[in-house]
Amino acid sequence: MKPVPHATSLRRAPVQRRSAERLTRILDACADLLDEVGYDALSTRAVAQRASVPIGSVYRFFGNKRQMADALAQRNLERYSERVTRRLWQAGEDGGWRTAMDAVLDEYLEMKRTAPGFSLVDFGNQIPVGARHTEPNHRVADRLTELLSGYLDREPDEDLRRVFLVAVETADTLVHLAFRVAPEGDERIIEEAREMLRAYLARALD
Repeated sequence: MKPVPHATSLRRAPVQRRSAERLTRILDACADLLDEVGYDALSTRAVAQRASVPIGSVYRFFGNKRQMADALAQRNLERYSERVTRRLWQAGEDGGWRTAMDAVLDEYLEMKRTAPGFSLVDFGNQIPVGARHTEPNHRVADRLTELLSGYLDREPDEDLRRVFLVAVETADTLVHLAFRVAPEGDERIIEEAREMLRAYLARALD
């Protein structure tokens, strides 16, 4: 079992393996319940019951459901980063930014379709996240800059981060539109989004 990344919303980070496994069960239960009842009806007590842990275990890590959902969003970002990294490793070094873009978009779409709770929480877009520097798409742009700068042989500077932020904001808007039109994402809108991203990134990265 992979450890849960230490989310900034955690009251206390797990130290022992047993504690980390309990936190994983809590976040898994939170994700499942989000799909079943939605965020408004989510409660820490229901999560504790689903995870088969005392309610005190939930409050050991989280003060409220918003902190729990934010931790789930951060775990989503960690898992997303792992998936993109694995795709790029399998593709090798010669794919360039087009291969990287396909990996970034395809893995996001796959998580949106299959990961429990992801359609509501995503990387935090559906919950309040406070100051601008912690906004979800800024988190994602920062992570992509970190992940892809070496693959693209580019400096991880503000110019590259700005490019990724614009691409992430564009993709986020269009993918959400695609999933509003069709439950699994309207393929025609997704392809339009892919073409727009290719045109923009070609100007910025070629």
